[in-house]
Amino acid sequence: MLSDNAPPPFEDLNVDVDLAPLPAMKTAATADFDFSGLLAQPLRLHEDLANGCGGQTWPAGFVLGKHMLRYHRDDLREARILELGAGGGLVGLAVASGCATERPLFVTDQLEMFELMKRNIGLNGLEAKARAAILNWGEPLSQDVIDLKPNVILAADCVYFEPAFPLLLATMTDLLALCPSATIYFCFKKRRRADMHFLKKAQKKFSVVELADEDRPVFSREGLFLFGITSKTRTSSNNTTSSSS
Repeated sequence: MLSDNAPPPFEDLNVDVDLAPLPAMKTAATADFDFSGLLAQPLRLHEDLANGCGGQTWPAGFVLGKHMLRYHRDDLREARILELGAGGGLVGLAVASGCATERPLFVTDQLEMFELMKRNIGLNGLEAKARAAILNWGEPLSQDVIDLKPNVILAADCVYFEPAFPLLLATMTDLLALCPSATIYFCFKKRRRADMHFLKKAQKKFSVVELADEDRPVFSREGLFLFGITSKTRTSSNNTTSSSS
């Protein structure tokens, strides 16, 4: 489900290595987000840092949410969608609210975020379209996730805690093994050198393509990157099919 006009694979990580600050910590509050008018009915989201930094909105979530609403509003009807590291559920709930989906999507995170995800699902009346679930990176996938067999995976601002990088890569590997045709829509803000090291490791394991987006000139200046990540097995299969057709 990559965009037809996606640019070629992002081969050269030719970016500066200046550090960027973490987002300012917010007090607990509930706010409305309409993703620059892409949601007719704004998303109600409660932000609360009491159980971790995932409890607030981060920049990459808005970039990825806007991308999905702008380019995939009508092509996710049959998609089996799962959000990784959802925090309060910004991206997944934006998709559930604004995209034409026919299957309940999973917003997932650690136990500490579970009640916040459930609260935000309820705030938006999305109980029939979204489900909160616990997914710890690096652990075996739950039976619910195995049964879902997600083919669209959303991940925004998951790259910020370096010790978790191998665990995130392990879970991405498991998900793409579970459904080799899946696409991971992956957006992050570069804050330190290690973030780019993570991406280099991802390039060795997966096919990583920078996605076309009309807002790219704006968000790239802020150190934000947006990629489609797929299994190399899938890429090889597509190349073989093209060569033989």
